[in-house]
Amino acid sequence: MTDHLRALLVHLFTATGAVFAMLAMLAAVDEKWSLMFLWLVVAFAVDGLDGPMARKYDVKTNAPEFDGVLLDLIIDYLTYVFIPAFALFKSDLMGGWTGWASIIVITFASAMYFADTRMKTKDNSFHGFPGCWNMLVLVIFALEPNFWVSFALVALLAVAMFLPLKFIHPVRTERWRNVSLPVAFAWTFFAGWAAWVDFHPESWAHWGLVVTSIYLLFAGIAQQVFPAK
Repeated sequence: MTDHLRALLVHLFTATGAVFAMLAMLAAVDEKWSLMFLWLVVAFAVDGLDGPMARKYDVKTNAPEFDGVLLDLIIDYLTYVFIPAFALFKSDLMGGWTGWASIIVITFASAMYFADTRMKTKDNSFHGFPGCWNMLVLVIFALEPNFWVSFALVALLAVAMFLPLKFIHPVRTERWRNVSLPVAFAWTFFAGWAAWVDFHPESWAHWGLVVTSIYLLFAGIAQQVFPAK
């Protein structure tokens, strides 16, 4: 197998995320929320794997006819932003004007963030909250907090997208990666588990989601507070 073919296969693997996004959207339209999140978890797993594969097979050199970064951003907007925002609105977990305000804020702010050339920091972390609304919305579905709590979280994270706060990339941020990467795998496992049991309120998956989400949300800020020596 040639280097070009290997690199091309990585692009094709990344593109499967679009298929999983469509399957998730079809489930969302039918209000099959657990199935929707299962497809989003699969897309999340693909997104976590394709980056290391792209670097290993040097897709920029060996298959430059396709822009892997652009392809990834298109799919990420669908799976991280658009579909979760739709689900949050249609599920009635946020009623009245808060639902409308949330989907407008999420989609608009994320569009601007995804186009921001300053998105990445020098250590391959994210400059500001990276628009991982799929993670927040899944936790909201699992815990079903008061809609004011949900709206406050949406508002705070939307503002955090444009603040000088650091959010880790579990794969690419080297500092604490020996902890961050297993935590990211654990979050994916708990997310799939929670969706598989239809967000049963007594599932231990919910506690796992809370703990892993807190780490992934605040690890980068903790690195700013306690810089490496």
